[in-house]
Amino acid sequence: MAKAGDVIINGEERILFRQTAVETNGELLEVEVTYKPHSKRPPEHYHPRQEERFELLSGILAAKIGDQEFRYEPGDQFVVPPGTPHWMHNVSDKPARLLWQTRPALKTGSLFETIWSLTRDGKIEPGGPNLLQAAVIGQEYTQEFRVTKPPRWVQKIFFTLLAPIGRLLGYRASYS
Repeated sequence: MAKAGDVIINGEERILFRQTAVETNGELLEVEVTYKPHSKRPPEHYHPRQEERFELLSGILAAKIGDQEFRYEPGDQFVVPPGTPHWMHNVSDKPARLLWQTRPALKTGSLFETIWSLTRDGKIEPGGPNLLQAAVIGQEYTQEFRVTKPPRWVQKIFFTLLAPIGRLLGYRASYS
């Protein structure tokens, strides 16, 4: 389990844990993330019960929050309310650095640690995890992270059928 001061580096990208759920009694996860130039856009997703607050320290981010698209520059701050579909990525020629707060923390620290560690270790390809790994992670972190496509009912069926097979084959929901 990550603690304040821990860093995970995967290639040109890095996550620094500044405050974790353990240290804030579950109220907050605060990380500083560095994205490589022209980073890949993540899938549109949402967090059912969590608010995210961001402050861009360097670089330029393109973002879609709800139905609106934005461009953020250093010094800009923005909030993504719970349940709001969104994505963001670095569109500049330089690394983008941002301060990122998630409230309440729930298991987001473990999710970040898992995704960043798997990516660092070459177990997640640029297109995302394989289906069995995705099912195991998706089932474990459904309160923290949900993609908007396919529809939620399809995801539930997918996780219910494939996650047990993934676990039998050694895929885990948490990596450090």
